[in-house]
Amino acid sequence: MFRNVAELVELAESENIQISEVMIRQEMEVKQLTREQVVGQMEKNLDVMEKAIEDGLKGVQSHSGLTGGDAVLIQNYMKNHTPLSGHLLMDAVSKAVATNEVNAAMGTICATPTAGSAGCVPGTLFAVKNQLNPTREQMVNYLFTSGAFGFVVANNASISGAAGGCQAEVGSAAGMASAAIVEMAGGTPSQSAQAMAITLKNMLGLICDPVAGLVEVPCVKRNAMGASNAITAADMALAGVTSRIPCDEVIDAMYKVGQRMPSAFRETAQGGLAATPTGRELEAKVYGISLEKE
Repeated sequence: MFRNVAELVELAESENIQISEVMIRQEMEVKQLTREQVVGQMEKNLDVMEKAIEDGLKGVQSHSGLTGGDAVLIQNYMKNHTPLSGHLLMDAVSKAVATNEVNAAMGTICATPTAGSAGCVPGTLFAVKNQLNPTREQMVNYLFTSGAFGFVVANNASISGAAGGCQAEVGSAAGMASAAIVEMAGGTPSQSAQAMAITLKNMLGLICDPVAGLVEVPCVKRNAMGASNAITAADMALAGVTSRIPCDEVIDAMYKVGQRMPSAFRETAQGGLAATPTGRELEAKVYGISLEKE
């Protein structure tokens, strides 16, 4: 039904429906399922996301020892202080971190669009939920909207860190979240596209440099920044701010940047933070190897 963001927005506007509805109809057509089946599957995804956040906010630790407990620290900070960046934003940060800490601890998460970037969409959703008071149906629609934009990126660029760097993972996830926030807040399909563009273009060039090759450092904290970016861009779009570069062109630019990115910066753990002295020390500690001859 749609191949790019321009077609997605046009479909929604021409039929006077939300982007989430466009995505639901496409899923029904492509998968030959009923509306109840399509929505039911997404409801299960929502349940998994909610459970992951709940588990993460109780406190988890990864087997490597590299990550864990930060979501709890952030929540405690919010209880005892007034966050400089605001309660909603830090709540989203804590819930994004919680999700990725659960992933690092081998818990169950919902890849949105990947496991390494799984915190942005649910983190923002369950944060704005407290302010916008959506119905469960609207929360499910939030996931369909984010999925529609993820669908475009996956088919026109990449959502893989190994193929396009972290811009393709956390960048895409943040953009998906931003577009969904706009719809839930009452924005137009065009404003959702603007939010996606604003988010993604501000994460262009972000490398994928996992320390010890694990989806932990800096991945968990990058989801926190992705969630922050998403909320900021959503507010900008709702205020009427637009991206001078159309969303589809931003996505294409991201793809081209990823294609030209050296392999050391694409999930190989050969560059960036993974190649720092401390990064190598942590790698050696995790795998029990000696760095004496390096």
